[in-house]
Amino acid sequence: MSSIPIWLDSGHACGYLEDRQARSGFVHPSVKMDTPLYSQLIAQGFRRSGDHVYKPYCETCQACVPTRLPVSAFQPDRKQKRCIKRNAQTRVVVKNAEFDARHFRLYQRYLSARHDKPDENAETTPDDYINFLGSNWSDTLFVEFLIGGQLAAVAVVDVVSDGLSAVYTFFDPDFAGYSPGVYAVLWQIETAKQMGLTYLYLGYWIKDCRKMRYKIDYQPLTGLIDGQWQAISNHTFTED
Repeated sequence: MSSIPIWLDSGHACGYLEDRQARSGFVHPSVKMDTPLYSQLIAQGFRRSGDHVYKPYCETCQACVPTRLPVSAFQPDRKQKRCIKRNAQTRVVVKNAEFDARHFRLYQRYLSARHDKPDENAETTPDDYINFLGSNWSDTLFVEFLIGGQLAAVAVVDVVSDGLSAVYTFFDPDFAGYSPGVYAVLWQIETAKQMGLTYLYLGYWIKDCRKMRYKIDYQPLTGLIDGQWQAISNHTFTED
């Protein structure tokens, strides 16, 4: 692990906190990535975007906290139990990570509804989409959630050696009342249990970013802080 070369980008405006600059470190393309290696890296706080494996390397900010949930210890709260009940008739279909025009249309609609610049999102091409969510080396699943026979959501999930990794979820705004994003996480927790896996990796939790704050709702959440996985919650974690 210590010999893996990391390429640092030159820095850019942070996509999560408006007043900050961000810098990322990418595993050098010369490294032959596969699931066993990525399984080691994700446990060290790395994530993937397409084929690229990266980690924040911000000198003056530690707001991005890598998280994972020990699935055997999870118990749904009242809100999550209501979500499970609402989705009692939701059908789940697990597919290979291949381009599907239905998925892509849903992805475009989701971006237009959820993001601030719909005109820019409209320029997203099929190649952009699959290169962002798919990968040539990862063990990835595209999980469909169907409500009343209609495609309501798609969760992109990686399988690693000790868990599942929630890559991205997008859904039809018309089904927002079913809380498809929440249900997708709950499905991944239960599926990881059934597969005998230990964790669900939930990506970076950012306390001061609304879009990234939701992960704290899945307890007992742990975060990689100062090189150690430790429990975090709204009550116990404070940012320096």
